[in-house]
Amino acid sequence: MKKVLSMLGLCCFSILLYAQSKVGLHGVYLAKNGQQNELWLFADGYGSHISYENNTYGSTYGGPVALTEEGIRITIEYNDANPQEVGQTKNIKAHVKATGLQIGSLNYIKQVAKKQDLDGLWRITGRKQEDKMSTIKRGDRKTIKLLVDGYFQWIAINPAEKGFYGTGGGQYSFANGKYVEHILFFSRDNGRVGAKLDFTGELKNGEWHHSGKSSKGDPIYEIWSRDRE
Repeated sequence: MKKVLSMLGLCCFSILLYAQSKVGLHGVYLAKNGQQNELWLFADGYGSHISYENNTYGSTYGGPVALTEEGIRITIEYNDANPQEVGQTKNIKAHVKATGLQIGSLNYIKQVAKKQDLDGLWRITGRKQEDKMSTIKRGDRKTIKLLVDGYFQWIAINPAEKGFYGTGGGQYSFANGKYVEHILFFSRDNGRVGAKLDFTGELKNGEWHHSGKSSKGDPIYEIWSRDRE
């Protein structure tokens, strides 16, 4: 009987892993490590890990991800704590469960899914300056934004030079043309944690038009495109 149950358990895990390997990891996973929050965001074949306390930013790393039999394979595009890892492929031993991820001693709980139209990986491709819209050409330097299940993170990087220029994120909502952010971490200024920012958001021909005022109070108008590189 124990052998049958063991085989059933292995079969169920195999089915789960196979299903997730087809759609990729997706969602928000959160663990507590003492006072530290350990957060994983996954969408569109991309993953980002962020460490932060309630009012203090820690570090982040991320890049394209894939599931393997042993866990998660990630090609590092940025790592502000260990920039020498940029360009390397890292294999993270992880136990994938329906309710979350087990990585080492940390149990990451999968957060409740909150699917919204902006979920996915975006890259800034346009910005208005002095009433003129300028196109931002694709190159090594880029600013990307990962949104999934009510959480978001933006990251300004240059993987070719192992460059990291800042990040911020937290929780978001998008409905009826209103895009709202609640800041949980900000690498450039911990004092901005807790801020609520209101923007106008609209999807036009698959592009995200984002306007309002920045965390500094400056007016902004940006265009973001789906990042499929």
